[in-house]
Amino acid sequence: MKTSAILLVGGKGTRLQPLTNKMPKPMLPVGGVPFTEHQIIKARQAGIGEIVLATSYLSEVFKPYFGDGSNFGINIKYAVEEVALGTGGAIRNAANSLSPTDQVVIFNGDVLSAHDLTAQIKFHEQMQADVTLYLTKVADARAYGCVELLADNRVKSFLEKMDNPTSDLINAGCYIFKRSIIDEIPTEKVVSVERESFPQLLAANKKVFGFIDQSYWLDIGTPAALVTASKDLISGKVFSAATPAHSGDSLISAGATVAPDCTISGGTFIHPKVVVESASIISGSIIGEGAQIGRECIITDSFIAPNTKIQAGSIVLNNYLGF
Repeated sequence: MKTSAILLVGGKGTRLQPLTNKMPKPMLPVGGVPFTEHQIIKARQAGIGEIVLATSYLSEVFKPYFGDGSNFGINIKYAVEEVALGTGGAIRNAANSLSPTDQVVIFNGDVLSAHDLTAQIKFHEQMQADVTLYLTKVADARAYGCVELLADNRVKSFLEKMDNPTSDLINAGCYIFKRSIIDEIPTEKVVSVERESFPQLLAANKKVFGFIDQSYWLDIGTPAALVTASKDLISGKVFSAATPAHSGDSLISAGATVAPDCTISGGTFIHPKVVVESASIISGSIIGEGAQIGRECIITDSFIAPNTKIQAGSIVLNNYLGF
């Protein structure tokens, strides 16, 4: 069966402000590359040959970087929402750009996971499902909408956030739709797949299944989570083929100048044109392109914006400077 993909990258990333004031969340650097690149390469590795980026906020920044996808081994197309249409509306709008296909993988643009997408696609095909949701278990599900399953992994119900969840399974942000199911979503209307489409499919007795995978999963929707995702990729806690090759537990770009007596560790990513002066210690952080770090600074679990100057002797802990 032919499989295509849609990547939902149209959100404003309000939880990530001020990081997203000038850059859309999916293009922020995570593990050495824009976050979207990890998802595009994940799709390619699962045998997907075509992906549509469903863009809206700052849509113009995606194409100059990704182009037609030839540099990434996958055909990339773009669908722009002039008005935000919700997750369902965005999927329906982007589907107009797809080539003929049997099934479509939908990626949320703010989830880093190590889940086995190839196995999810295989499960979807074996069950002859209309929709298959990637689910993961969490210790405390109160902050999430939950999913209840029947014995055969068919979805029984979708539950809104509650104080005493009856399931520890949550929607982890990667769906597979039979192509014909997407065509049933209304066009040019605001639609939520989570609150509208999925419950409607259950009510219509469609075959909606849950695929459970308990490997690494992280919502990168906050500055702290984004920094965590980046250091987890670089330190090797989670693998992505899009992470540039590096040695040790840091990634220092060519063109960066780091004094030899500095200590760079903990999954730190240093962009090109950065200057780090003598005796500075940087751990678990992202240092943006062109930033200048003075002598004897200590920077931990932080994100320094491009072209920001950090004065000598500064201590920066769990912070986001220069945005």
